[in-house]
Formats: sequence, C-alpha cells, structure tokens
Amino acid sequence: MDSAASRRALSVASIPSFQRISAFLNDSTYSRRHLLPGVCDFTLGNPHQMPQTAYVDALRDAVNPRDDQWFAYKSNGAYAREVAAESLQGLLDVPFAAEDLYLTTGGFTALAMALKAVADPGDEVIYSLPPWFLYEPLVVEAGLVPVKVRINTETFDLDLEAIGAAITPRTRVVIVNSPNNPTGRIYPPELLQRLADLLEAASARIGRRIYLVSDEPYNRIVFDGARFHSPAEFYPYTMLAYSYGKTHLAPGERIGYLALPSAMPDRRDLAPAMGALQVAMGWIYPNGTLQHALPKLERFTIDVDQLQRKRDWLVRELRGMSYRLQPSEGTFYLFVHSPIADDEAFTEALSQEDVFVLPGALFETPGFFRISLTASEEMVERSLPHFQAAIERAEQDRPEDSEYHLPTGLIPVTPASKAHPPSL
Repeated sequence: MDSAASRRALSVASIPSFQRISAFLNDSTYSRRHLLPGVCDFTLGNPHQMPQTAYVDALRDAVNPRDDQWFAYKSNGAYAREVAAESLQGLLDVPFAAEDLYLTTGGFTALAMALKAVADPGDEVIYSLPPWFLYEPLVVEAGLVPVKVRINTETFDLDLEAIGAAITPRTRVVIVNSPNNPTGRIYPPELLQRLADLLEAASARIGRRIYLVSDEPYNRIVFDGARFHSPAEFYPYTMLAYSYGKTHLAPGERIGYLALPSAMPDRRDLAPAMGALQVAMGWIYPNGTLQHALPKLERFTIDVDQLQRKRDWLVRELRGMSYRLQPSEGTFYLFVHSPIADDEAFTEALSQEDVFVLPGALFETPGFFRISLTASEEMVERSLPHFQAAIERAEQDRPEDSEYHLPTGLIPVTPASKAHPPSL
C-alpha cells in the first residue's frame, strides 16, 4: 500500500542531513539532558540569560492597541517596511526601497520565498559546505535540486573555482551566507566582487539569469569593529534574507524580511510573485505585534561586545589546550577542529560530561565541531576542565605517528588564567 505522505514530503523527511539533526535534537543524550541543571549547552543559538529590557519593553509597548485595527490582519506594514529599508540601506550603503522589502516570519520563510520566486522544479541551487543545516530541506521542499560544493577549510572562504565548475544550464540560484554559520567567516569584498563577476559571466554563458540569495541573519553581529559587506553591494541580482531573531537573540519571535536592492533591474517584475507567495505559503507575514515593535527593534542589538569577550575567552583557553580554531569574525559561533577524526565520537564523549556541542557531521563537514557563544559565562567556565580532559584523552588515544598542529596564519592569543575569567 502506498504511503499516506506525499512523495515531496517523504523526500524532505528522508534527507540524511535532516535526519541527523532531527535525531540529535529529538533522540540523543542532548535531547534528554540539555535542560537539566549544570549542563553546559553550546549547541544552538538560543539565549541562556534573560532578554534585554529594551526588547521586552518594545514588545510590551507594541501589544497595547492604539485603535480598533491594531490586531487586524497584517501584511507588509508600511511603516515597518520603511524603517527596515532605511536601516538596511544605512548598514550597507546600498539603496533599498520600502516597496522592495517583503516582511516574513523570520529568515526561514524569507529563504523559502526567494527560492520559489525565481526557480522552477528541477532547477539547481548551489551552496557551500559547511552549510546552515536546513538549506537542503528548503531546497528539496521547493522541488529544486541541491548542488553542494566545499569551502576552503583553511581560510573558510568560498571556493569560487568549485562554484564555477558546479554551474550548469539548470543553475538558477547560488546561496551565500555571510557572516557564515558555522565558520564565523565574513567574506571580504574582493572575494564577493570575484563571485559577482563569475555569476555575471556564467549567466551570459548559459543564457539565463543566476540569482544570488544572500542569507544575512548575522549582518549586525560582527566583531573587532569589522565592516560587513553584503553580496548585494557587488551583484545587483541579489535577494537578501534577514532575521531579527539573531539580532536580538530571540529566535522564538519570528520576524524577518526578504529585500531586493534598488539596483536589481527586474525587481518590480518579481513583485506580484512575491506578494502571491507571502499569502500562498501560509500568510507568512510576521504577526501584528512584532510589526508594530519593529521600529523600536531597529534601534538596538544584543550585546555584541559581550559575545566578543566570550569569543576571546574561549579562543584563548581552547588554543591553550592545543585545540585548533580561528577566531570567528561574526555570528554566535566558533568552528573548531576535532582533535580526533571522528567528530561525532568526540562530541559524544563531551556529552557524557554534560558539555554539548554540535559535531561537524551535522554540517556535512566531519572533523570539526561548533560552539555557540550564546552559552552563559557560567557555562563557559564550568566547561573548561571538560574540554581539557577531552583533548587529553584524545591525545592519549591518538596513534603515535599522528600529528596535530595549530594551523598557520592564526592571530596570536595569550592564554588567560582559568581561575580568573574575564569580566563579562
């Protein structure tokens, strides 16, 4: 007898990477223990301290009705769009018009809408590994074909040669995520310009436009005073997906947008399709309260300096233990080389001591693990002896002819005292 589920639904459910992350979240040591007292949870970008007062005040104010239409159906609220477009334009110094910004329930639906707006079933979507682990389900659910290429695992930069080689006459979209989850890399302008040139030339060669979907939920979360550059600054056929859930570390409050730069020649031709998808995909507009709050939410972010101090603290300590890692340039994350080839075995050993990280295998990049900097300061301090013990065990078990060197080109970081963590 045939399955009750559709072939499309079954194809999504059967994606190996999707099955692995689902198993980790729902049927693992982590799923059973991560909420227990004393656990050090470095897995997801979830908050581990109370939200900012400014965030709570913005929501509290927004829920107070000003008129009888306050809680009526909300689509693309005009004032919310204007404020968001102005803020984005200020961040990137690229023109964006309010009417080219489409409000969504977070970054998920912004990405899904972008794919469905420009690609037909059977078209190909290129993205780089390690990816955000839900790109493939979004691509497959849209009836599209995922095409995966590797990044440079030393520099964490895009491999433009690999992207170019992957382009075929069926290529319609290339997804770029910067600042990158999980590596923390911000792609430099020189690389983005070369990518733009590559896509322009490839579009002319295959006789159809290749769109770039820029996944930017962390574009306000950058460290060391870095200037973030978006692909939209270099390639006009860029659709920019953004989520306020990262900016305010409130992923349960779903609001984001998909924005088309004013330089995109066919953006107005796409407008009817965008509006139709916002309805047909299940009324994917943010709820009214969040739209009312958006103008205030644009005025602040989470404490990025605090995240950077936790980054510096962990980088110093882990390097002092001989872990190999680059300091992230943005996002919530550190992407660390596993001291043994089997990253899942290493992270499972950590989990037995109630220290939870995500193995690189969940990002289709074995040999690494990801740490979330949203863990509390107390978690960081409690975890350090366990990270030390874990790498010592790994070194004892490593074959004598195996070597483990720090990669070249790392920024020197002086080990900090384990007894006196930095003031956070």
